[in-house]
Amino acid sequence: MKRISILGSTGSVGTQTLEVIATFPDRFQVVGLAGKSEVELIREQVERWHPEVVALMETPAADELRRRLGRKGVKVLSGEEGIVEVAKYEGADLVLSAIVGSPSLIPTLEAIRSGKTIALASKEGVVMTGRLLMEEAKRSGVDILPVDSEPNAIFQCLRGEDERKVRRLILTASGGPFYNFSESQLASITPAQALRHPTWKMGKKITIDSATLMNKGLEVIEAHNFFDIDISQIEVVIHPQAKVHSMVEFVDGSIMAILGITDMKVPIQHALTYPERIANKLPSLDLTESSPLEFKKPDLEKFPCLKYAYEAGKVGGTMPAVLNAANEVAVEAFLNGKIGFLDIAGVSRKVMAGHSIIRKPHLNDIKEADTWARETAKRNLSRC
Repeated sequence: MKRISILGSTGSVGTQTLEVIATFPDRFQVVGLAGKSEVELIREQVERWHPEVVALMETPAADELRRRLGRKGVKVLSGEEGIVEVAKYEGADLVLSAIVGSPSLIPTLEAIRSGKTIALASKEGVVMTGRLLMEEAKRSGVDILPVDSEPNAIFQCLRGEDERKVRRLILTASGGPFYNFSESQLASITPAQALRHPTWKMGKKITIDSATLMNKGLEVIEAHNFFDIDISQIEVVIHPQAKVHSMVEFVDGSIMAILGITDMKVPIQHALTYPERIANKLPSLDLTESSPLEFKKPDLEKFPCLKYAYEAGKVGGTMPAVLNAANEVAVEAFLNGKIGFLDIAGVSRKVMAGHSIIRKPHLNDIKEADTWARETAKRNLSRC
């Protein structure tokens, strides 16, 4: 039985991971859960899964959880230190990292250093650190298994292949709900509209990133670092049907693709059960109902976040961390009604333009760049 800790258990990927685990009760045991502040939901998860250790980022929420649980035989922790303890918990074999945004970095890094297999849904750590996270995993002898649909598809395509024979990686993007909108229509988009993704069930932050195409930009940087391939060999195509989850072209012109239904439980299960494949009760993809399958070039002028991500990835160093931090601040401001939809890209652009890059950063350099970018982005919100 594989023993699993879930970082971000109250989010979209975390709750879907628990749904997958529920279908295989003889294969998985939940030993650790971590969330932000969702006391009632994580209490329900504790009652259902009986983990040995639990953490909430916000201390008052953790105190309330202790009160509600009483003496249940579960250790309740708080703050980043508590999340890290769940990540490092000696009873876990695999840590699923699904904390949203940059707060995922340190717990994921500590889980790697503790020798845990990582199922990685939080791309930000790989985006921020360049090859540092991957090199740490190599030193620790740890496997990192991608959970996001697109890098998971590439991972599957490359299994057993010579990665030196790759010509390009092709990441597919649904285009989000607004791809065919005019610029004037984009300017008036509300958070409620942006949160209605046409194909994928995701958390708020990644749903907004999908609408701006920043999510695909971050995936470009993630793929560059994860698969150690030059960013010029990574292409993005708009695929509204979201049935082809990404492709790999090899030097002989052959293109290998992973197709499937639009359900995150498929790549989640793949990561949890790897290297096995196990039958489930999810529906099969009906190719006749899915046709035609369309592929289009992304419009980088209308959706500049993708362009900025390519620029950040090419520059490297601390710039991807700066882009990621600025975007996180801008997305939160948009969700809170403080800036418009188009201002998300504008804030990121301004922060990138003012950054003095460190080309070969250490972890502390990356953390300092992240802090600087957040402060700078907040100052730029008032100018939107």
